[in-house]
Amino acid sequence: MSQSLQTLAESLLTGKRRALAKAITLVESSRTEDTARAQELLNIILPQTGKARRIGITGVPGVGKSTFIEAFGLMLIEQGLKVAVLAIDPSSERTGGSILGDKTRMLELSRSEAAFIRPSPAGKTLGGVARRTRETMLLCEAAGFDVVLVETVGVGQSETAVAAMVDFFLVLALAGAGDELQGMKRGIMELADAIAINKAEEPYLQAAERAAQQIRNALHFSAPKYDDWQVPVLLCSALTQSGLAEIWTMIQQFASERPERIRGLRRSQSVRWMQETVSDGLRRLVEKNEELRALRKDLEQQVFAEELPPTLAAMRFLEAFERRT
Repeated sequence: MSQSLQTLAESLLTGKRRALAKAITLVESSRTEDTARAQELLNIILPQTGKARRIGITGVPGVGKSTFIEAFGLMLIEQGLKVAVLAIDPSSERTGGSILGDKTRMLELSRSEAAFIRPSPAGKTLGGVARRTRETMLLCEAAGFDVVLVETVGVGQSETAVAAMVDFFLVLALAGAGDELQGMKRGIMELADAIAINKAEEPYLQAAERAAQQIRNALHFSAPKYDDWQVPVLLCSALTQSGLAEIWTMIQQFASERPERIRGLRRSQSVRWMQETVSDGLRRLVEKNEELRALRKDLEQQVFAEELPPTLAAMRFLEAFERRT
């Protein structure tokens, strides 16, 4: 191990913010040499991880995710906790760029010494999570943060990606926007551990109460995520800070009532993480092989020209891959 990597690990474990930022940059790098160093760093800090509460927060655009997270984070800091926010920004499919403006939307929280906000581009990852969000969570835990909040791009069927890496999945909904169940797809409702109606303040309070009841009714037709947990639907307001303490109490109750549930959940998530890492590695192997790259391009052109069906083209590519392994 290089001296610089050992120094980085030691600084990270003492909670130095600059070291945390450098470590995250290292694990997010796609360079081959950085990937090896990042794995070495993760192996060093792994024994010091797993103590934070991991919370995923999602919701339709305009629901006020960033405002909610700032108010929620400040409340947790007042209770003496350290809060890390991993804010995922949507990326352009065409250019790959993203705005990464979450620090400008959480100005008060970003000024706190007990908070760390890291905006990252979603890229092409399903679920609105960055490619290395799991590793970043571990780094934040090693740096001593008690709560890690993962803000996703928005609601969609692929939000299973973030639900598969956190302890608790909170869905924010909005009343008074026409359809009270806007964006609340069945799949999302089945992933949620709780649903909170944000902006439940005057003059929207009555509409929020109606929306909450409609969602409670709809939940009766959804398969429960856990047999012993009825998904609560709460009202909150990031503007007035109402309902935030109740949400935190509920999250703590969820974890404390069945600690074995969290342990089992994290073990299952680790297996899924391994499977996804294997898939990523296989894709990289293909990219490194010039013959396979050329074959794939040729097959793609034949599929585009309707000379080959996609399934047959895929089979031919897999057969060629198998012959080279």
